[in-house]
Amino acid sequence: MSSDTRPVYTRILLKLSGEALRAPGSRDNISPEIVARIANEIAEATRKAPLQIAIVVGGGNIWRGAKASVRGMDRPTADYVGMLATVMNALSICSAVQEAGVPAHVLSAIEMKNVAEPYVRNTARAYLRAGHVVVFAAGTGNPFFSTDTGAALRACEINAEVVMKATSVDGVYTADPKLDPAATRFDTISYEECIARNLKVMDQTAFTLCKDNRKPIMVFDMHRSGNITRALLGETIGTIIS
Repeated sequence: MSSDTRPVYTRILLKLSGEALRAPGSRDNISPEIVARIANEIAEATRKAPLQIAIVVGGGNIWRGAKASVRGMDRPTADYVGMLATVMNALSICSAVQEAGVPAHVLSAIEMKNVAEPYVRNTARAYLRAGHVVVFAAGTGNPFFSTDTGAALRACEINAEVVMKATSVDGVYTADPKLDPAATRFDTISYEECIARNLKVMDQTAFTLCKDNRKPIMVFDMHRSGNITRALLGETIGTIIS
C-alpha cells in the first residue's frame, strides 16, 4: 500500500488487552519487547497510510478490580486501582510509539498532570487529525465500567469508524475454541446474532454502545506477527461484527 492510498478505515479505536503486554510465564507485568513490537506495528501502519489511531489498553496484567472486590476490597476503590494500572500500560505504549518515530500522547480520564494530559474530546480529535497517536488511559474515570466500555465510549466520542479488539484468539467463535475443539469461527456476524448466541465479545455495556452507535467491531489475534499492521490497514482478518 502506497503512502497516498486511502485505507478501509481512517480513524480507528484499537483496544488492547493488558494481559497481552506480559510475556507468557514471565513475572514482569509489562514486557518491553512486546510493547515495542506493538508500537512498531502501529508505526508501520502509519507509514503506509494516513491513519488516525487511538488506543485503549486494559490493566489486567497488573490489577483486576472485579477480582479484588470479590476478595473483600471495596469495589470503587478496587476499580480506581485498576484505572491506575491502565495508566502505567498507556505510558509504556505511548513511549514505545514515540520511540518508533510517531508522535503520541496519553490522555487520562483521571487528572495526573505530571504524567499525562487530561482527557478532553476536542484535544484528542485535534491530535488525531494531526496524525498523532492518542492513548486513552484510566478507562471512563468511573468505577464499575470496564476498559471495553471505555473503548466503546471513546470510539463514539471521537467518531472512530471501527473498534478493533486485539485479543488472544483469531476472531469470534461459536464457542470458546480453547474449550471446544469443534468450535468454528465467523468471518462476519451481526450484533443481533452475537446477542442471541450469548457470545462474549465484550461486556454488555460496551457491546450495546457499539451496536447503538453503529460502530463495527473487528476481533483479531494480536499475537500473530504483523496482524496489528494488517488490521489497521483494513485487511480482512479475524471477525467483523456489524
